[in-house]
Amino acid sequence: MTSELRGQVAIVTGSTSGIGLGLAEALAAAGVNIVLNGLGDAAAIEATRAGLAARHGVEVRYHGADMTRPAEIAGLVASTTAAFGRLDILVNNAGIQHVSPVEDFPLDAWDRIIAINLSSVFHASRAAIPAMKAAGRGRIVNIASAHALVASPFKSAYVAAKHGVAGFTKSAALELATSGVTVNAICPGYVKTPLVEAQIADQARTRGISEEAVMRDVILAAQPTKQFVTVEQLAGLLLYLCAGAGASVNGAILSVDGGWTAA
Repeated sequence: MTSELRGQVAIVTGSTSGIGLGLAEALAAAGVNIVLNGLGDAAAIEATRAGLAARHGVEVRYHGADMTRPAEIAGLVASTTAAFGRLDILVNNAGIQHVSPVEDFPLDAWDRIIAINLSSVFHASRAAIPAMKAAGRGRIVNIASAHALVASPFKSAYVAAKHGVAGFTKSAALELATSGVTVNAICPGYVKTPLVEAQIADQARTRGISEEAVMRDVILAAQPTKQFVTVEQLAGLLLYLCAGAGASVNGAILSVDGGWTAA
């Protein structure tokens, strides 16, 4: 199924670590040329870029567009199409989190979360769609969250942004339905990224309980399987959506959450 992706070009935002890097790795393994984007130490990013290219024999570039700046996001897309002459896949993955009661929620944190988690999806898609329409085929995959479908307390900005991503996904999919471009959203539950692993250790120390208890009773309390979603599982769905087999999946909000949103 994925052999047909060889030679295509993908932008993955927020891909210098965590879920985004895992998705970029899966696409590269399928022969897709990758444009990475995200934050981090310049030397570490270069090592990541070079390693990805060497492992999979594809071209891998990096663009440091700030996802709070629309002009830089447009520049990311423009530089990709200029370099490769095409853009087949856009994975809107960049995201941040802040936890606070509404009445105490810092204004700058609210604005930054909305900008990165929601507005960047619009800006990147807006910039990418013309090239995809011209080619008669494209895939936009937005990495949302279980919080695109349900809420949790103290995460008002994140939940609002991810609900917005779900709505944007549906609207854009309807607009592009006859163009050959599909727009879908993947909604993961908790994924055991380095960021989550750090949270587990911190909560274990704070609560005075084992890391296993934190995972079972705190982090995974909402996931009926009591298992973390893996990046490989998300990547499998991404590859399906990008391949021809997924061409009729459009405007879908797809849960990968161990049953969290089933209730």
